[in-house]
Amino acid sequence: MPRKALIAANWKMYKTPGQAQSFMDTFLPLVAGHTRDEIALFPSPVLLPTVVSAAEGANVAVGAQNMHFAAEGAYTGETSVLQLKAVGATHTLIGHSERRQYFAESDAIVNKKLHTALQHGVVPIVCVGEVLEEREAGHTGAVLKTQIAGAFAGIAPGAATPIVVAYEPVWAIGTGRTATPEIAAEAHHILRAEVARLLGAEVAAAMRILYGGSVKPENATALLAQDEIDGALVGGASLKSDSFAAIVQY
Repeated sequence: MPRKALIAANWKMYKTPGQAQSFMDTFLPLVAGHTRDEIALFPSPVLLPTVVSAAEGANVAVGAQNMHFAAEGAYTGETSVLQLKAVGATHTLIGHSERRQYFAESDAIVNKKLHTALQHGVVPIVCVGEVLEEREAGHTGAVLKTQIAGAFAGIAPGAATPIVVAYEPVWAIGTGRTATPEIAAEAHHILRAEVARLLGAEVAAAMRILYGGSVKPENATALLAQDEIDGALVGGASLKSDSFAAIVQY
């Protein structure tokens, strides 16, 4: 079975509830009836009720940009998987490069969050990727293998079906620099081979691996034409309804 592409929007720390509603009012008609790909939006936590309500009955899933590894507890400022599910979120990003860079999230923390998401039936998108210094030193493969092995520790093959991986070269996020389709596909091949080593060839063949890093309408078609690339995690270009719809309709 071919892997169904997933086109995801990471709004990061942008938009007010009013702006989110305006986006949904213009975006949903642009993608109505689109079934070739799955579509998911990842707004800030305070926007989740607005976006979930607006997406009701539409072909668009809504997820969180982050979640805590505990189901509940004394973790001020955090959001639990149970809270996310209660407001209608079905997906979550885990280990985005900005979480790793600014909030010191380690592979061990990513692993704990992944276990929690799977236990509670939330679709996890596990983000991995190298920084510029690692790529220039020729360490991309080693970094990706370490991140995947750390994230997937203790995950049984039978439990891995919902997992999505997002390859986001850190040097291409928000910089305007984009990995060429060939560079991105090579990284995806490395990731899929590592998943096969850890969880088996069948799981690896079915797992979707997205590309994230300055994806725009102008480069989406070339990137998504690569057999190894199963969708996109879109940042800046997802903030405007017309540009994100153009990426969905690559």
